[in-house]
Amino acid sequence: MAGTAAAAKLQDGGGGLSEAGGMPWFNLFVHHIANINLMDKSWMNKPRASEKYLRGVSDFLDFAFFKASQEGLILCPCKNCSNRFWNSREIVLEHLICDGFVHDYTCWVYHGEDITSSFLGSDYGNSSACDNMREMLNDAFGCFDENKEEMPAEEHNYNENPNEEAKIFYKLVKDSEQELYPGCKKFSKLSFIVRLFHLKCLNGWTNNSFTMLLTLLKEAFPKGETLPNSYYEAKKIINDLGLGYKKIDACPNDCQLYYKETKDSISCAICGASRWKSTEKNVEYDTSTSTKKAKNISAKILRYFPLKPRLQRMFMSSKTASLMRWHQEGRTRDGVMRHPADSPAWKTFDFEHPEFSSDPRNVRLRLAT
Repeated sequence: MAGTAAAAKLQDGGGGLSEAGGMPWFNLFVHHIANINLMDKSWMNKPRASEKYLRGVSDFLDFAFFKASQEGLILCPCKNCSNRFWNSREIVLEHLICDGFVHDYTCWVYHGEDITSSFLGSDYGNSSACDNMREMLNDAFGCFDENKEEMPAEEHNYNENPNEEAKIFYKLVKDSEQELYPGCKKFSKLSFIVRLFHLKCLNGWTNNSFTMLLTLLKEAFPKGETLPNSYYEAKKIINDLGLGYKKIDACPNDCQLYYKETKDSISCAICGASRWKSTEKNVEYDTSTSTKKAKNISAKILRYFPLKPRLQRMFMSSKTASLMRWHQEGRTRDGVMRHPADSPAWKTFDFEHPEFSSDPRNVRLRLAT
């Protein structure tokens, strides 16, 4: 078998590390492993018999067994094992040459790679890959033309009166086109804020430290910079990229929601508890009349996250849309129960509702959860 022969070739001449330039072999090996985090992984898409792919597999195995082996075994990332089964180096090597890697496994999180290293090594310094805010906005909103050049100049007007979603979109487009500071070509206002928030999440920065960093950056950047002044201002910009929620007042004893027919009630119909917090604590000073007045503050609030727009958002990106249809278009049908679609309940539902099941985009929410 060609794959076995190639595996044997790598086993015998797999690039054993020896002393070079006076560096002990172990230090050279550690240096080699450390650099794999930042290496080009395009070899993963090369033909499996090519020299580049075979060398890449050898480097991957060196890295994985150095970082994530347990009792001489690692999770096998081949298409069939899909990081579910532990195997020895020889078996993993044969699987990767015969079957290849599982699809899109470019960040080796199951084999010791730090996600921040993968991010920094692959796209962090590539402005063309990272700074494509327009593509991100089209994935998020899904209803606007990706080709900016095809948009007529007269339609590219942010002062018109579009619907609320379009207003948000145009505002974000404006931020994505605004220079971070005069003459800056690598970052826009929006892309830089998004990058800062990503680093905040990865490194656990506090909100106060984020504001302090913004203050320092505003002092360091040239005059005319467009950064927000605080974490709160930056968050207001980023919030438009996400999905909102609805606030619904609730009884403090969880008896009822103040919703629909009870939305104007001031006390719970079941236990009689007030809808508002104690008025003694909620007094504010009215400067216009120089008097104090009570301010109604809800005793408890339910935050409702509507399901429908979140399901719609899943189909706005081509990548997540294909995953939403995977149960119909990509699932392995070999009689083994690997997915809820293989279950009797799913099949019975499809049989009883043929019109619904004929469209793979329809979501069987209760069956899937």
